[in-house]
Amino acid sequence: MKLDASFAGTTLKDYTTTISPRAMMNYAAAIDDNNPYYFNDESTQGIIAHPMFAVACTWPISEKICDYINNKNFPLEIIKTQVHYTEHLEFHRPIAPNDTLVIKGKIASIMPHRAGTIITIRFDACNHNNQPVFTEHIGGMLRGVECTGNVTGNSNIPIPGFSEDTSSPSWEKNVYIDRLRPYVYDGCTNIHFPIHTSVAFAKMVGLPDIIVQGTATLAYTAREIINHEADGNPHSLKVLSCRFTGMMTPPGNITIALYSKKQVNQNRHLFFEVHDDTGQLLARGNAHLSC
Repeated sequence: MKLDASFAGTTLKDYTTTISPRAMMNYAAAIDDNNPYYFNDESTQGIIAHPMFAVACTWPISEKICDYINNKNFPLEIIKTQVHYTEHLEFHRPIAPNDTLVIKGKIASIMPHRAGTIITIRFDACNHNNQPVFTEHIGGMLRGVECTGNVTGNSNIPIPGFSEDTSSPSWEKNVYIDRLRPYVYDGCTNIHFPIHTSVAFAKMVGLPDIIVQGTATLAYTAREIINHEADGNPHSLKVLSCRFTGMMTPPGNITIALYSKKQVNQNRHLFFEVHDDTGQLLARGNAHLSC
């Protein structure tokens, strides 16, 4: 199979959704994050959504991406080869209860990789006041797909940053992932893909068993970074970015480790890795916290 790089720039149909406080709370509950910012609706400031709730907002598009691509010539069959490769989220303002979000998307880039082709989709979410809420870049690896044509525009795609020194973490946190966690995350977030909940389907596509959702792993990472580095204040998180490098079958522990920090203008850039019990690297990336 082949994919021409000229499809970069193809727009997606707009998607509109209204956010319920129940959906917001359910997302935080899915990863056992009891931060009062997500649950205390008696607060004078009200509640906000967990930052990673953004991925639940765009999932209805990703789940049915073939229905949203505005180009009848796009080879839709290649989507079946896709695996989640990178995730980059920039947070402009928190998601609040009853926000109506309009999400615009486009194929931001198509580039070759030794394992196939990387396709990056950009989503821009604005609220009912047309204020930007978040920007998401999702990188998908199209395994065995050849990238053809002239590759352009990739300089604008955010790339996860990695720590050069991973010899000694500043801190690390072990998180136990029980066997039911993928089912809880699936049900509470409405992010459903059967490799996470159906043993039969997972084996049919070549996996040994169900695997933990990558966005769940990143959400646990966000939880620990906010708790350890931002005094529990999710407003401080401005960017969260990673590359997924491995898959985990529950039950077992994941270890979230922060390796380095640096000051860049008004933000602190933090570099992390996530490993499983065997030492396999599951994800690595960076977060930006406002000072």
